[in-house]
Amino acid sequence: MAATPEQPAPATPRRKAGRHRGEGQWAAGHFTPLNGNEQFKKDDDGLNVRTRIETIYSKRGFDSIDPNDLRGRMRWWGLYTQRKPGIDGGKTAILEPEELDDEYFMLRVRIDGGRLTTEQLRVIGEISVEFARGTADITDRQNVQYHWIRIEDVPEIWRRLEAVGLSTTEACGDTPRTILGSPVAGVAADEIIDGTPAVDEIHRRFIGNPDYSNLPRKFKTAISGSPQLDVAHEINDIAFVGVDHPEHGPGFDLWVGGGLSTNPKLGQRLGAWVPLDEVPDVYGGVIGIFRDYGYRRLRTRARLKFLLADWGTEKFRQILEDEYLERKLLDGPAPEQPAGTWRDHLGVHQQKDGRFYVGFAPRVGRVDGPTLVRIAEAADAHGSARLRTTTEQKMIVLDVEEDQVPSLVAALEALDLKVNASPFRRGTMACTGIEFCKLAIVETKARGASLIDELERRIPDFDEPLTININGCPNACARIQVADIGLKGQLMLDKDGNQVEGFQVHLGGALGLEAGFGRKVRGLKVTSDDLPDYVERVLGRFQQERKDGERFAAWTARASEEDLS
Repeated sequence: MAATPEQPAPATPRRKAGRHRGEGQWAAGHFTPLNGNEQFKKDDDGLNVRTRIETIYSKRGFDSIDPNDLRGRMRWWGLYTQRKPGIDGGKTAILEPEELDDEYFMLRVRIDGGRLTTEQLRVIGEISVEFARGTADITDRQNVQYHWIRIEDVPEIWRRLEAVGLSTTEACGDTPRTILGSPVAGVAADEIIDGTPAVDEIHRRFIGNPDYSNLPRKFKTAISGSPQLDVAHEINDIAFVGVDHPEHGPGFDLWVGGGLSTNPKLGQRLGAWVPLDEVPDVYGGVIGIFRDYGYRRLRTRARLKFLLADWGTEKFRQILEDEYLERKLLDGPAPEQPAGTWRDHLGVHQQKDGRFYVGFAPRVGRVDGPTLVRIAEAADAHGSARLRTTTEQKMIVLDVEEDQVPSLVAALEALDLKVNASPFRRGTMACTGIEFCKLAIVETKARGASLIDELERRIPDFDEPLTININGCPNACARIQVADIGLKGQLMLDKDGNQVEGFQVHLGGALGLEAGFGRKVRGLKVTSDDLPDYVERVLGRFQQERKDGERFAAWTARASEEDLS
């Protein structure tokens, strides 16, 4: 039995906390909260705030919200206060939270596995139009985010979402976050195994469950049976990656401890093969380890990756097997390297049932409510009732008959949703940025969209796979360290000595194919205005100097600092 605050496991060795506070691990008897976040979670579970939102805050307005609910527990239901307009990036780290808070919220709709019906997408779009000033962004974790949400409207938004099987439960907070899944699960012709049943069972057992609603920090999950490795498994706290065991057949390879932010680490294999029906149990064991042994003293060390770094994979697997599963896991093979260079499923592809799926690209995940409604209508009109979001801020329409494909592609392209996208439209991602995010220093979404346009105009013949990830701060929500070109927002001085928005440049990061973090060239920064010039310049050098078949990341590893500047 794993430890909980109410029921410590008797088999776990105990020592009194006393003066030695340790790392705040429950399994070591450290139940005294060691920071403000741990205190408010102990005072009241984050899941309980929903009742106050429905009965008090939505009726009395923003000023009635308790600060620990406003900047803490409301995240358990997908709500963050958004940045007050007009506050520049230089004040991000200076102002107090109440000075940064606007009286509006970002609201995140949880979409496990990226699975949507056309009815659900239509409702998401209608909510955007009616309550969110038309805003809607597709995230790199397969969710949809609104902005400009009033607390008075939240109960009605929940009612409409839940009426079609959607929710915002634990979309944020120190909780089990949205479960990433292959966006072509169950339909792809090359699929090793369909992880959908495991996604559903994990959701049923663990999401909204008070036994797992107070974790040291966020807990990110990915499950995919695609040989394309399409869920960024290397940077999740836990990931199940489809493999074919030579004796036992299709199942999953278990990875733990991935994550980015300011101290990035790639997930590590435990060397264990997990059959489909055992995935939820193994998930429960790993999240139990995180809950009970995870570090709660410092927020900066409260992710699973730090525990794994201290324990190592051998000890982690032993604790999982001995204390949580009470059985040994089977050893298994590692996943093979993906055959393709893109993992976003863009374009037209035949499904295993003979029908087709069609993947398309908005600009850096930015859409709007009316567009989402039109996407749903276009899918319906062409015989599809199912769509998927991807981990690359893209979308897919499933189950399209062959004779309907050309007209669907035309309908999507008419909405500026590219099916046949340039490498720049296809490979550029951006986080929310200073427009709405209280942590951001620079603008990202509009910069990413304009960069796409500029690069398509300047180098229209560039046809190599390339990822450009733009982040508004060091926290890496847009995965800057694992992009071909990763851009970390910061303030800098331009050539005239003026403080302007700019980016520190990371080069040559990757996932899937030889996963690793990008190279930082000493002093390599670029202003936001100069970004198109810089990218054009470095891509031009790559085209001139690359060897046959050499990818951009490989070239940056051997290129001189002069060539990269």
